[in-house]
Amino acid sequence: MKNYKCEMCGYIYSEADGDPDNGIAPGTKFEDLPADWVCPLCGVGKDEFVEE
Repeated sequence: MKNYKCEMCGYIYSEADGDPDNGIAPGTKFEDLPADWVCPLCGVGKDEFVEE
């Protein structure tokens, strides 16, 4: 499982953890996130994330 970092605020999306507060189950791959998913901290889109 990979981690992806928001370049704007530093939030880490962990595929292992998902984003349960926003309906994303643990184990959800970054590429499988909905197109409208945004960083839960600063609100930018997936295009602002880089693989760690």
